[in-house]
Amino acid sequence: MFHQIIARTALGAAISVFSLAANSQESVARQSVEPLDTVTIIGRPGDVADVPGSAHVIDSEALELFNDTDIQRVLRTVPGVYLQEEDGFGLRPNIGIRGSGLDRSARIALLEDGILIAPAPYSAPSAYYFPTQRRMSGLEVLKGPASVVVGPRTTGGALNMISTPIPDALGANLDLRIGDHGTFDLHANTGNHGENLSWLVETVQSQSDGFKHIDGPLDGGTGFEIQDYVAKFQIDSAADASIYQSLRMKLGYTDQTSDETYLGLTDADFAADPISRYAASEGDLFTSEHEQYQLGYVIDPGNTWRGEVTAYRNNFRRNWYKLQSVNGLSMSSVLDDPVTYATELAYLRGDTSADDAIFKRANNRSYYSQGVQAQIEWDLGFGETEIALTTGFRLHADEEDRFQHQDGYRMQDGMLVMTTAGAPASTTNRVSDARANSYFINAEIRAGQWILTPGLRFEDVDLRRFDYSTDDPARSQGPTRVRENSVSMAIPGIGALYRLNSEWRLLAGVHKGFNPPGPGSSADEESSLNIEVGTRYDNDALSVEAIYFINDYDNLVGTVTESTGGGGDIGDQFDGGEVSVAGLELSGHYSWSVGGIDVPLGIQYTWTPAAEFENAFDSSFEPWGSVEVGDELPYIPEHQLRATTGLATEQWRVNLAASYISELRDKAGQGPVDASESVGSHVVWDLLASWRFNARLSSYVKVDNLLDETYVAARRPAGLRPGLPRTAYLGVTFRL
Repeated sequence: MFHQIIARTALGAAISVFSLAANSQESVARQSVEPLDTVTIIGRPGDVADVPGSAHVIDSEALELFNDTDIQRVLRTVPGVYLQEEDGFGLRPNIGIRGSGLDRSARIALLEDGILIAPAPYSAPSAYYFPTQRRMSGLEVLKGPASVVVGPRTTGGALNMISTPIPDALGANLDLRIGDHGTFDLHANTGNHGENLSWLVETVQSQSDGFKHIDGPLDGGTGFEIQDYVAKFQIDSAADASIYQSLRMKLGYTDQTSDETYLGLTDADFAADPISRYAASEGDLFTSEHEQYQLGYVIDPGNTWRGEVTAYRNNFRRNWYKLQSVNGLSMSSVLDDPVTYATELAYLRGDTSADDAIFKRANNRSYYSQGVQAQIEWDLGFGETEIALTTGFRLHADEEDRFQHQDGYRMQDGMLVMTTAGAPASTTNRVSDARANSYFINAEIRAGQWILTPGLRFEDVDLRRFDYSTDDPARSQGPTRVRENSVSMAIPGIGALYRLNSEWRLLAGVHKGFNPPGPGSSADEESSLNIEVGTRYDNDALSVEAIYFINDYDNLVGTVTESTGGGGDIGDQFDGGEVSVAGLELSGHYSWSVGGIDVPLGIQYTWTPAAEFENAFDSSFEPWGSVEVGDELPYIPEHQLRATTGLATEQWRVNLAASYISELRDKAGQGPVDASESVGSHVVWDLLASWRFNARLSSYVKVDNLLDETYVAARRPAGLRPGLPRTAYLGVTFRL
């Protein structure tokens, strides 16, 4: 499929990825150290120590410790990040930061190489597309005032995924693994850094048969297949040029097919066989295509300023054909009360039904996201005070087009028989779009032992929703209703850091949290006041960080989605009023050597003692319902802990990790948690052992869920779904 990327280059381009490397006074030296095509917001892990706010870098070395393909397993290493598993493989992760909410990662800013990467970041931010973790060389998690620069969603923070950079010399890398559940995974790239032209081509080919089985005579697939391709090109000015200039292009194409459903199990059926799926989920299928075009220009005279401009375009098409209802009831209604709806549950299990008792919906949607963003950095000085000033803008447009229908089925002895074929767009026929202009200015001021980072972001967003008749698939009659709304918001923030000495630092920050409303929404924008205070200690062997945070919401907004339910039409929003989320984030790393063997230790802990509503109200939003003062938010565990250790030499290494999550609520409430509305606590162990044959060739054994813990990953949107059972892989890595 790589030829499709080349064919599409005539349609448009967009950027590559720029670097925030320090300026050099000489152009020759500057080009020799300029990281090619790499967009970072924080920089290297060592730079985090002087960030006046909470920020984390997971670099390539850290990623190699467990060589995870699931982004959620990677993010367990970052305190203050909340995760909800879904399919066991991390295909469509649910990520939240500091109680922001985690449904489909829609409430944080998602970026790849500094570019917004959600399908439609303003009008439909739910991340049904997510970049393939295997081709990432690093991750950056920004919380607190650091997220103001990124925007637009600053309530929780931002996740920037850093793709494989162009190498600094001709080279190639190959990582091949096979494993349980018919898993095959290949990650390969090659590239070269030339005097003026540099390039990289890369692919990930991944597939699995899945770990679940479908009840009934067919027992179809529950796995997935991913084909991911990326190409990067960079043209640099001559080494002796007085002004460094660079033109950078990135092209990408991803195709995914996965046999996934939203249908879970009743408590009793989960206890009997947690990896089964009901017969009615046979044929549920997610298909998608994602195209990425980026074109960027960087200029660096090598004195006091540096500029870059980026144009980007992302296209995304997906169709999730999956079970929608049985006898007119939602799946969640049936599984929440299997006694009352015993007949409907029997149909899901495979008992013969009447015609059209079961409906499956083709959730067919297409998206685009495009824009231009630019920034200029200045290095200024006033006496002994150093000032790095950055200012920039983003002009952005995105759109979601829903063109959906549903088909009726009869269940016949465990097999589905279509009885009614739905007409195109006969269920949902609408378009939502957004236009956003964003501007920011940020400064880093260094004076003595102080580092201050005041910043201000301005978001001006216009949103529209066009509803068309479901009898007018051509949309020739025009929209039946048009809803428009807009919001303009100034988002200030400031972080401060004081160096007590070379090892100890104190930090604090305050900023405004903001989430724009959805197109046509009657809900207010989400806003909050976010505060953090903490300390860091860092020497050669030991590093420790402790940060206390408070996110004080003026208004929390809940959004109805397929993945959480919610009661109402998809996209409807509800005001939740005042909410307070407070917690403590702890992280520490220590390493020592014994007899030539390195022994690293790591721990990341998040304590969230408060995540509750401060007002009472009745809501049609299902995860909230009738809310009393003090009711706790769903899907925020009080305790999260990850501990890692290992043994390493030049030739071999073994790494072991344990991840613990305490019990959490599925719906808002307080007091003892009803078993039917809870997700139980669990511990999952992961292991990776590798052997290095020589400088080029190594092999590894990886085991996820080493002790084969059976646990509930989630109850939403319909019934219990399991986490990944014990899964072993054998891999080989070759570097040229």
